Amino acid sequence: LFMRVLYATRPYEAKPGSANALHGKWRDICQKSLSRRAPTMLEFNRNIRGIIKDFDELPRKNVTKPKVGIVGEILVKFSPLANNHVVELLEAEGAEAVMPDLLDFLLYCFYNQNFKVEKLGFKKSKATIANLGLRAIDWLRKTANEALEQSRHFTPAADIRDLAKMAAPIVSAGNQTGEGWFLTGEMMELIHGGIPNIVCIQPFGCLPNHIVGKGVIKEVRREHPEANIVAIDYDPGASEVNQLNRIKLMLSTAQKNLHKDDKKDA
Repeated sequence: LFMRVLYATRPYEAKPGSANALHGKWRDICQKSLSRRAPTMLEFNRNIRGIIKDFDELPRKNVTKPKVGIVGEILVKFSPLANNHVVELLEAEGAEAVMPDLLDFLLYCFYNQNFKVEKLGFKKSKATIANLGLRAIDWLRKTANEALEQSRHFTPAADIRDLAKMAAPIVSAGNQTGEGWFLTGEMMELIHGGIPNIVCIQPFGCLPNHIVGKGVIKEVRREHPEANIVAIDYDPGASEVNQLNRIKLMLSTAQKNLHKDDKKDA
């Protein structure tokens, strides 16, 4: 939730540093709440609503910036040290970074059990337990999704079942090594959500990630010509300058497309 609201607010803040300061304030509140012996769901939900409300009401500049989705292998995607601070780079270049939720990967792992039971002969109890896990996480997420839906500047988290349907025409649900079909589903969800600009992060020659990431870009572009996707390798020997140049080239296209859309609206 912090990533969702902070990344969607920081590029537009009227007062520099105000979004990070608000994040620090709520982070401290949440840490105190969770460190108590028996934190309650009532307090948890109140904090969730408070975070969304405060970020939604933070003074903003009236500007439009291209949105850039970030997908890829889970460690490189979420660790700034591994991806050379790609979020800060995108913001410095005048874009808004959109990071799909970390929790979605856990949902993907649960959802996969259904395929294993139906197609690979696994015990039905595995799917039953996994589907209970899906329902439990949906319940925990309900308050945040409702508040995000009602907000002016944010969008709720995607449903893992919808991601699976979006990915199905391109890759089989049997692709379950690493990020598997989930990575393709995230790209499709971003495009369907009006975010055609995507950085697909590839780590240290990871074969499954290359197949369901870089390997599907051609087919994604065939179905969605507006897709502006760049695959970036974060190998130990990869040149940081090359990474930067490829991202800047993608952003240049994103800015041009944004101006075209503005002219159409005018």
